[in-house]
Amino acid sequence: MAGSWLKEAWAEVVARHRMIRALGAVAMAGSLASTRSAARADAGTERAGQDPWRIDTHNHAVPPKMQEWAVRAGILPPDQSKWPTWARWSQAATEEVMEENQIAAVVTSSPAPFEVFKDPAQVATGARVINESLADLVREQPRRFGFFAYLPLTDVDAALAEADHALGTLGAEGVLLLTHVNGRYIGDKSFEPLFAELDRRHAVLLVHPQFLPGGTPPGIPDFMGDFLLDTTRAALSLMIGGTLERHGNLSIILSHGGGFLPYMAARIDSRSHDEEGIEPATLRSYVRRFYYDTAMPTSPYATPTLLRAADRSRILYGTDYSMRTAEATRYVTEELARDPLIEPRLHRAIERDNALRLLPSLAERMGVTV
Repeated sequence: MAGSWLKEAWAEVVARHRMIRALGAVAMAGSLASTRSAARADAGTERAGQDPWRIDTHNHAVPPKMQEWAVRAGILPPDQSKWPTWARWSQAATEEVMEENQIAAVVTSSPAPFEVFKDPAQVATGARVINESLADLVREQPRRFGFFAYLPLTDVDAALAEADHALGTLGAEGVLLLTHVNGRYIGDKSFEPLFAELDRRHAVLLVHPQFLPGGTPPGIPDFMGDFLLDTTRAALSLMIGGTLERHGNLSIILSHGGGFLPYMAARIDSRSHDEEGIEPATLRSYVRRFYYDTAMPTSPYATPTLLRAADRSRILYGTDYSMRTAEATRYVTEELARDPLIEPRLHRAIERDNALRLLPSLAERMGVTV
């Protein structure tokens, strides 16, 4: 029964991945064709003779130890030719992407959906493998890599134990929290012990989306809307459930430009007049409390609203590689570099300095100060 379920879950993951790649390639082809020459000319001028300087806070890795465990666990098939592209991760390819995009360091993570595991015990085992694998990567190249630890939210006690191991022993920069488990978003009171401990540690949290509870309607790929809505729901749960109010020591990064949050905050504000929203001043403080990465990507469409809504010291460069291809990563980076609404000093803050301030252990390993 478990084997059948895992095969069905894996088939769904593979099918979704293929759809994402196919539709993404079609959607991007025209834009890439029209802008590539000019963008590469501008970016080439920037790259010439310069050392890498960007810090990528939204990056994904599947090191060999993780790949091997996933095959043994039945999550990946033995035949590597049948693996989705993200599972074929290699350090050499990552370093090539880093060099091409002037990335000095990445903070990597592995947002494996809970659905691919057969039970909570396997989630906990997988979390340990993920975190040990990423920690090995950091030990090998401490100046170029950091990581956000994966937490098994299917069991709060297991998540607490893994947070202690990852932050206390492995030296993770922070933790990755998937948005929901068993229909409960992370602002649910059942996660309070975990947030209390993370608050005590002044932890950095990367909130990463996954499949929406209840699945995706046919004909609408999940990456186009569901993932953004999922991040938005998680952020709202933290706001409405009081997590932000109770735990002021947390630094929380919302993936993909915050989902829809910065762009629909006025709707929440206006509902306060119907006694159903959040008091406007409190809402604005919450929106500005979050960190946001640029891996939506934000440029060129979302930049104006994000710059108005967010604290500019809390916007971070992110690529979503290797869930994005190398070509898409280059495109996202070049569009950000060309964005006319971001002046040079702000570029430096978004693409490097904000991350170094947020992640002092990475800055220390890199031997830099801001």
